[in-house]
Amino acid sequence: MHKGSCLCGAVAYEISGDIKQIIYCHCQRCRKANGSAFNAVSPIPAAQFKIVKGQDTLKAHVYEAGVDRMFCSDCGSPIFSKRKAMPDMVRVRIGTLDTPIDKKVSTHIFVGSKAEWYDICNNAQQFIERAG
Repeated sequence: MHKGSCLCGAVAYEISGDIKQIIYCHCQRCRKANGSAFNAVSPIPAAQFKIVKGQDTLKAHVYEAGVDRMFCSDCGSPIFSKRKAMPDMVRVRIGTLDTPIDKKVSTHIFVGSKAEWYDICNNAQQFIERAG
């Protein structure tokens, strides 16, 4: 069981399954949404992800590409995203975890559009666009 929350604690969640992989997305949308060089996410089956506090505090920013980015409307912390085309999966923002994990980044995606000021300094698999 993994637990996580937003910066202010208004939103809390639980993951009942294992975290199998961590993906760093370097696309421009993820950089802007997180204010960082990349977005660190883990794909989790939606059935294993549960909001346990603050459901009414969660807000969505909906992209025309069919992606809903869910965030705390009090502190702005991004919590997870979901794609309309993949309703059985959520992508949890790893930085919001409160419980430790032993995984390391497994994949970098959209490295073709990564921030020019950031150097990838690990041996994780890299993809110019989406993982193949």
